[in-house]
Amino acid sequence: MTRSLRIFVTMLALTLGGTALAKERSDVEYNSLNDSEKRVILNKGTERPFTGEFETHYEKGTYLCKRCNAPLYDSVSKFDAHCGWPAFDKEIAGAVRHETDADGRRTEILCQNCDGHLGHVFVGEGFTETNARHCVNSISMNFVAAGESMPDVIGASAGNEQLATFGGGCFWCIEAVFEELEGVISATSGYAGGDTDRPTYKDICDGDTGHAEVVQVRFDPSVISYKELLAVFFSVHDPTTLNRQGADHGTQYRSIILAHDDSQTDDARHVIRRLRADSVFNSEVVTELAELDKFYTAEVGHQEYYRNNKSQGYCRVVIEPKLDKFRKQFKDQLKE
Repeated sequence: MTRSLRIFVTMLALTLGGTALAKERSDVEYNSLNDSEKRVILNKGTERPFTGEFETHYEKGTYLCKRCNAPLYDSVSKFDAHCGWPAFDKEIAGAVRHETDADGRRTEILCQNCDGHLGHVFVGEGFTETNARHCVNSISMNFVAAGESMPDVIGASAGNEQLATFGGGCFWCIEAVFEELEGVISATSGYAGGDTDRPTYKDICDGDTGHAEVVQVRFDPSVISYKELLAVFFSVHDPTTLNRQGADHGTQYRSIILAHDDSQTDDARHVIRRLRADSVFNSEVVTELAELDKFYTAEVGHQEYYRNNKSQGYCRVVIEPKLDKFRKQFKDQLKE
């Protein structure tokens, strides 16, 4: 039996039990809103054009729902449409719901998580390659700059979503893998596991921050379990090499699982024990298991790196072969 097949069989056995689904919350307490915010977010009003704080705002980072903190748009998708409101050509996958407006003509956009009104989406205008313009009220959003810690998502659907954080070498590779799994809502590259506050990529490369390059995965546990994510994680990197993945050397490339709660800690510990007991790998598994303290989102240029740079040498030589093996091994769990 080949090494990859042995890993697959072991991981398949580990996933049979799954993980318990999160309980739905019956006492949702969203962020408090003032009267002006309620008029727009709850009552579907519109702020006056050219008055919103984000209309000409182009700092790198992520725009969040003001009501529930759910990530809505990455700053890389923002552009100047000269329309008087913030314009984006693409939402974060799974973050925004589209509904026909009450007037029967326009398409309203709402936060998928809490149903807060965002604005409207228009297509066919030809502003960008996506041919879409999300016209969003500034008052419906908050902003978190690149490198800042993201707040927890609260609200109606938050109980049906969970977070998982993994480090297995260069985050460009790990992000590309998890983005393709059914049940994964988003995969965000970032830094965690160290002591330096608000690290930059340069800080990470210097190797003195204690942080690892990691990917934070937002997933629906009713579609894919945490143990299944662990199965993928251990199949797409080498957990036996200390502070190294392939040609990448340094503590920032270490194999690490950062648990979000006791259940994840227990599941990860169980999987590591099984991998060692079944001698799945020829060498000792050295994956670090720790509780997540803070996760810092990496700079915009590192998000969706493979998708945006497929012709780049590292993507062709390192990431594509890894993706090909992953797709064959987990072909029944990929998004359509």
